[in-house]
Amino acid sequence: MRMSAKLHNRVLGVAMAASLIVLAGCGDGGGNAGGGMETVKVDGSSTVFPVIEAVAEEFQKANRGTYRVTVGVSGTGGGFKKFCRGETDLSDASRPISESEREDCAANGIEFIELPVALDALTVVVHPDNDWVACIKPSELKTMWEPAAQDEITNWSQVRDSFPDRKLTLYGPGTDSGTYDYFTEAVMHDSGASRGDFTASEDDNVVVQGVANDVNALGYFGLAYYEENRERLKALKVENSDGECIGPSLETAKSGIYNPLSRPLFVYARVSSLNESEAVRQFVEFMLDAERAPTLVKEVGYVPLPARAYELARENVAERRTGTAFADGAQVGVSIEDLLKAEKRQ
Repeated sequence: MRMSAKLHNRVLGVAMAASLIVLAGCGDGGGNAGGGMETVKVDGSSTVFPVIEAVAEEFQKANRGTYRVTVGVSGTGGGFKKFCRGETDLSDASRPISESEREDCAANGIEFIELPVALDALTVVVHPDNDWVACIKPSELKTMWEPAAQDEITNWSQVRDSFPDRKLTLYGPGTDSGTYDYFTEAVMHDSGASRGDFTASEDDNVVVQGVANDVNALGYFGLAYYEENRERLKALKVENSDGECIGPSLETAKSGIYNPLSRPLFVYARVSSLNESEAVRQFVEFMLDAERAPTLVKEVGYVPLPARAYELARENVAERRTGTAFADGAQVGVSIEDLLKAEKRQ
């Protein structure tokens, strides 16, 4: 995969909070920064990061010496904080923008366009030597992760009678992560409702490292990070609404049978950046190209949307259709067809 080298460097200790994954220098969003090159400034979800990294690399190759792109990974919530302060041009998100975030943007005069870019199969992982669980029920995930489990559910045997008497160690995204928000909504039916006594990080590679080094551990993150580390991790099947044990994959997410943990991934574009910056306009058009986008999305391990979805997103940009199609919050287990219908109603 194209992201291997950069993700490997982050695993070895690149501090996410202290640095942008700078693909070609740095600078203010939509402005000129050194050498007269216009900069596109992106921040947000670590889940969406591989998609935007791939797009940015190709975009800069095609526009060498003209535009640069910086990509930060401060989590969906952290990215929206910067975006709604007008500090970034684009915000990556692994969930729809929340009501409070929309209010923050409105208070600062920030108008935005919502752009779905891919589907993801949120993946639950354990150590490869874990031989006692292959399929997990959402109700069992709830037992592990709900707020009432804090300091109470500390052993695998408390989750299912057949599980061994082993310490349960949990790793997951931090509270600024859209993956955290989506998982808690899908499993607990209450976004943000989670026990607090687990190892949390907005950098998914911290979760990878934790689970890969602990036979008693369980964690969750986006499919791309499992695909990148499948030799070090075991992905669990999840019992879906039909009682079937389904594993995470491009195919199961696309078909909608991997529920409730399939979800859309988004990029939010600031309207003023689109209006004022040729770099931002060109980058967004490049990102939404109906021939290029599916190839790059699939390459980094996510589910491409149909060509019509990218075409519709380009129409929304051209016509400056602002707002979100998910004003009522994330739709758990949304299919591609559902996503298209939602965006058409925007």
